This record gives sequence, structure tokens and C-alpha cells, in this order.
Amino acid sequence: MTEWDEHAGWWQEHFTDGADPEYEEQILPLVDEYLAGATRVLDVGCGEGQVSRRVAGQGAWTVGVDPTAGQLVAATARGGGVLYVRSSAERLPFASGAFDAVVICLTLEHLNPFEPAIHEVGRVLASGGCFVLFLNHPLLQAPGSGWIDDHILEEQYWRIGPYLPDNVAVEEVAPGVRLPFMHRPLSRYINVMSECGLLVERMDEPPPPPGFLAQAPEYAEAANFPRLMAMQARKRE
Repeated sequence: MTEWDEHAGWWQEHFTDGADPEYEEQILPLVDEYLAGATRVLDVGCGEGQVSRRVAGQGAWTVGVDPTAGQLVAATARGGGVLYVRSSAERLPFASGAFDAVVICLTLEHLNPFEPAIHEVGRVLASGGCFVLFLNHPLLQAPGSGWIDDHILEEQYWRIGPYLPDNVAVEEVAPGVRLPFMHRPLSRYINVMSECGLLVERMDEPPPPPGFLAQAPEYAEAANFPRLMAMQARKRE
């Protein structure tokens, strides 16, 4: 059993079905915007399917893939007109050029190596198709980064941890919940995407949404530092 199988229920309780303001107020609206007009969409690392359901609700034929059985059971039960397939991101069971859009949301940070997943995206995406990628912000969410309120020096600032080196860690994100995270500089992602003919045409670094900032008074001090990075790329024709 993987960490994701073990903690699927925790993820479903705290980050899906309206529970998480960052998904509700930020990620899902960006999904609507970036994938508007797409007709055949693949959601890689779909988890319990909230992004897949959102895309299908906009009228696209949607397929979600994930290697975690516990997530796919919940995804299937929650419906939404999505076809779910159990698969890894590194070997997608679809024909080349089968989709006009692919989305990966907060998944590549957990894959090591990540390059095979990007190569597979490039393969299954039709020429001129759209690739949408959501990442924890590689710079401002690097290991050791965060808001510092120094009462000795009477300074407040955002500390940036080591950005350039790759970092592989298992982090305790909640009591008893330990999950793998891989930090890489943004250039790693961009260069592999370019190798696969996926050229970035838009990038967003939105501020934390109001619902997240309202969760704790100290979060307001970090309102100008994004937690999320979103990119839209187009496959060369």
C-alpha cells in the first residue's frame, strides 16, 4: 500500500467536495478558464475526481487517471459523467493524440522522476492541444520557505529556502499523515515541456484566496506571496 492509498480518506475529507478554499476559490475557477472549449480532456493524477468532474460539467468528454484505488473508488461513487482508469502517469493507456487537452493538478511534485509523465502528456496530446499544469509555487514554496515574524530583530519577511537544488522529502502534512514531496526549480519543468513540444503561453501566480487567508490571522501577513503557480502550454503543430 502506498502513502496515497493509506491517506486517501484524509485527502477526500479535507481537500475535496467543497472543503478546501484554495480548490473552490482558485484552482477550480482557473480550470474553467484554462480549459474552456476543450472537448476531450485527460486529468492525470485525478485523485477522487474533483477537477475531472468540473471539466465534465463544462461539457467535455473527460477521462481521469490515477494509480490509487481508494481515490478511484470515491471518484466513481461521486459520479459526474467521468470515465476513470487506474493507471500511472508514466505509462498512459491511450493512443497518441487522443486528447485535445490534458491537466495535471498538484501531482508532479509527488513524482520522482517526473519527466516520463511530461513525455506521456506530449504523446497523448493532439497537435495544437492545451496542457494545463498546477504546481505548488517552486520558488516561494521551496523547502524551508515561509513567513517569518522575527520578534528579536523586529522584522517580518518571507524566507526563501534553497531553490536551485532538487529536494526529495517525506513531509508530515497533518498528524500521522506523511507524504512525499519533490522540489525542483521551475526551469526543470519548462525545459522538459519544451523538449516535448509543449510551449508555455500563459502563467499565473495568484495570491492566496480569501477563504484560505481567513483560516488564521497570521495568514494575512503573507497575502502577497503566492502558494500556487498555474501554466498553460500549447503543443506545437
